[in-house]
Amino acid sequence: MSNAVLVVVDIQKDFCAGGRLAIPDAEAVIPVVNSLMRTFQKVVLTQDWHPPGHVSFASSHPGRHAFERISLPSGDQVLWPDHCVAGSLGAAFHQALVIPANAVVIRKGIHPDLDAYSAFYEVDRTTPVGLEAVLRACDAGEILLAGLATDYCVLQTALDGRSLGYEVTVIDAGCRGIDQGGTVAVAWEAMANAGVRRG
Repeated sequence: MSNAVLVVVDIQKDFCAGGRLAIPDAEAVIPVVNSLMRTFQKVVLTQDWHPPGHVSFASSHPGRHAFERISLPSGDQVLWPDHCVAGSLGAAFHQALVIPANAVVIRKGIHPDLDAYSAFYEVDRTTPVGLEAVLRACDAGEILLAGLATDYCVLQTALDGRSLGYEVTVIDAGCRGIDQGGTVAVAWEAMANAGVRRG
């Protein structure tokens, strides 16, 4: 798939078993992703990389708790447990990932006052994260997505990809979601409505 890029989203220790924001069954995606990475010439991995005290952390808002929603200048914000703090063990990629030597790593959520789910834009919808520049540099027209979490970072990356004119396929077996109150089903519906293929 010379014109297609595989984007592997946030398979980091804090999102896996024992992590600070563990996603159910997250490790099940790793064999799928490892197999996919062997078949692509171009692989991009995204990595949550938050500064301490990040605006998305519940601990940054006294009296607030994880999974509450608040309003910020950048919009509606879900508050999360502290996770993927830059340089921490939890921010590292899961040790079972077999990452190609030529893979590109894009770090997101690096600004203290802006969260980032998409690998294209921060939540302000204008600050670039870096994926579009990578895709343009290799003249890619199609992206395949796998990783964590289906209902947040995979979803937003897929929707942004479609809005920018890319063909997008999300590999179902290669994703797992947080799924609070049916958010995974809602995410798949939103992706289907945007023309995202389910692979």
